[in-house]
Amino acid sequence: MKNITDSFVSLGHWSSAGSFGLNTDILATNPINLSIVLGVLIFFGKGVLSDLLDNRKQRILNTIRNSEELRGGAIEQLEKARARLQKVEIEANQFRANGYSEIEREKLNLLNSTYKTLKQLENYKNETIHFEQQRAINQVRQRVFQQALQGALGTLNSCLTNDLHLRTISANIGMFGAMKEITD
Repeated sequence: MKNITDSFVSLGHWSSAGSFGLNTDILATNPINLSIVLGVLIFFGKGVLSDLLDNRKQRILNTIRNSEELRGGAIEQLEKARARLQKVEIEANQFRANGYSEIEREKLNLLNSTYKTLKQLENYKNETIHFEQQRAINQVRQRVFQQALQGALGTLNSCLTNDLHLRTISANIGMFGAMKEITD
């Protein structure tokens, strides 16, 4: 306190001297300057500061209110999801129980169907083999017949002379003529 009074005393001392100057005593002038600045800030800044604090308070309250609403919605969705999960678990257990019997039934149906298909394929295979055997036998018969016919024609051509050929034709014409008289 003594420094503050000393600074006022020194101000009075300077003013009586008739000149204006600066007090360079830092310890004496800083508390006075700080008190003036703080007084001005409090006087002019309390309205701005209270407005800032009120705005901040409203934002915090709005955030809390929104959070509570979101929390309520999340709890509601969680309850719905739990109910759906429970329903799905019940249905899954039913499907599982029904599924095993259905799987066994489908397995038996598949085995029976496969057995029938294999049986049909076996029959088709046997029919195809039989058909191919008959075709091969017919081809062999045709070839043997063609070779026999060619051999017979070759033998006939080598043994047949013109005279024998004319007598055979005359005999055949005679037989056809006799058959014609019988039929008439």
